[in-house]
Amino acid sequence: MTPLEAFQLLDLRVGRILKAEPHEKARKPSYKLWIDLGPLGVKTSSAQITALYGPEELVGRLVVCAVNLGVRSVAGFPSEVLVLGVPDEEGRVVLLTPERPVPLGGRVF
Repeated sequence: MTPLEAFQLLDLRVGRILKAEPHEKARKPSYKLWIDLGPLGVKTSSAQITALYGPEELVGRLVVCAVNLGVRSVAGFPSEVLVLGVPDEEGRVVLLTPERPVPLGGRVF
C-alpha cells in the first residue's frame, strides 16, 4: 500500500460542535461532544480538550474529525468520532479547524 492509499483509508470530515459538557465519569478531564457532520448526522465524541477550551466556547466551533475508526465507549459514553488536534509547546491539545466556513460533512483531502 502506498502512503497515499493509506491516507485515503481515513475518512476525515468537518463538523460543528452543537453541545459540549464535562465528562465527569472519564478518568482524564474530558468533554462529551455532540457534533453535526451534515449528511452523516450528529455524532458523539469524548475529547480530552479541557486545558484550552471551555464547553461554552466549543459550541458552534468547526472541527476536523476522523469518522471511520469505529465506536469506543469512554466511561459509558459512546465516542463515535475522533476530534483531531495538535499539541502545543506544553502538550495541550489545539483543535484542528478550517480557516473559513465550509459545508458540514466536507471531506478532508
